[in-house]
Amino acid sequence: MSTRTTRRLLAALAAVSALALTATACGSDASDGGGAAGGPKDVTAALEKGGKVTVWAWEPTLKKVAEDFEKKYPKVDVELVNAGTGDKQYTALQNAIAAGSGAPDVAQIEYYALGQFTIGKSVEDLSPYGAKRYATGFTPGPWNAVSDDQAIHALPMDSGPMAFFYNKKVFDKHGIKVPTTWDAYVEAARALHKADPKIFITNDTGDAGATTSLIWQAGGRPYKTDGTDVTVNFGDEGTTTYTATWQKLLDEKLVAPISSWSDAWYKGLADGSIATLSIGAWMPANLTSGVASASGDWRVAPLPQWTEGAKASAENGGSSLAVPKAAKNKELAYAFTEFATTGAGASARVAEGAFPATRADLESKEFLDAAFPYFGGQKANRIFAESARNVGADWNYLPYQVYANSIFNDTVGKAYVSPTKLTDGLKAWQDASVTYGKDQGFAVNK
Repeated sequence: MSTRTTRRLLAALAAVSALALTATACGSDASDGGGAAGGPKDVTAALEKGGKVTVWAWEPTLKKVAEDFEKKYPKVDVELVNAGTGDKQYTALQNAIAAGSGAPDVAQIEYYALGQFTIGKSVEDLSPYGAKRYATGFTPGPWNAVSDDQAIHALPMDSGPMAFFYNKKVFDKHGIKVPTTWDAYVEAARALHKADPKIFITNDTGDAGATTSLIWQAGGRPYKTDGTDVTVNFGDEGTTTYTATWQKLLDEKLVAPISSWSDAWYKGLADGSIATLSIGAWMPANLTSGVASASGDWRVAPLPQWTEGAKASAENGGSSLAVPKAAKNKELAYAFTEFATTGAGASARVAEGAFPATRADLESKEFLDAAFPYFGGQKANRIFAESARNVGADWNYLPYQVYANSIFNDTVGKAYVSPTKLTDGLKAWQDASVTYGKDQGFAVNK
């Protein structure tokens, strides 16, 4: 990419998200408060010297990790700051980086959003600190999300391999078999709605994350990113497979027009009028706390397959821990990041309810044999772990996925409230994403 294009790209990103400023103001210059990346010996020395690590995150299990870290390294003080959830934190982080002050040493960044920070070169490459040795320690999906051939941009904090959550009480009442394929899922949707018009197989008002996850499982790879060269193509076979099935559900009005995480959604999950969810393995804690009255009604099964007998899965959600280039103490920041995402730190978070991205935790007998009272004593982790092993590893997000997701309902969302077909909505999303990328200086679909 030419210098002129680089400047155009970075300037445009700065206008949108302030990310670009990190590339010019926070690269490796000493004024960024950091300095050159240290190695494992520097990390050890930093732990012996001590200091303060500021962590921006909203994930609750990090509180226990911070306590354990301070106990193991008494000279280190960890300050956990909830700077907001998701986009709110990203905006605050981008603003702090752009301002050249106030950035944390460690930041929680969801996988889909990490690209926006890596393209702006505002997070450290963790390879020099020793992160490469964990390449085989994490499951493929999360590891692919935080690394590429050039660098390790963060360490996976958790994962969201998909599973099929269903209301067994409702299925049993109406004699419906648990679907193992998406064709059977459509048939189950028809049967349930016919048996009781108040029951819907699921809810959907248009969700970028849910849509891309199912396209991922179907084998679609609409995004390809190589630096600033980007491809957006929602015309591939996997995407077509997804739209052909999901369009039937929309045409026949078999999905509840209820948005996830709304009061109506929780009510539907509780009374059985929303009978299933295809979602990440982090869902059990949300059911237990948000739909307590339905405890014992729900069960977990493998995600239905696009091809009978297959075992394909995908990720839905999940976060990483990254070290901003603007961190004041990068060695200590890496030490905390490593502690929180691997070994005892990761296990402690799993014990607190997080879903692991680490193979060791996923394969431990204690984890696999854990019984879930909410699911009638079912050992649901066995299903989640199997799903994690079957996630396709070659998925890419756009380097501006946060923006792309923000316009999903303006494009694809029309398929849920008008005669617009999903394929047309996805084409509109593609076109808008291409236009936006070009405007920011990316080479898109060339």
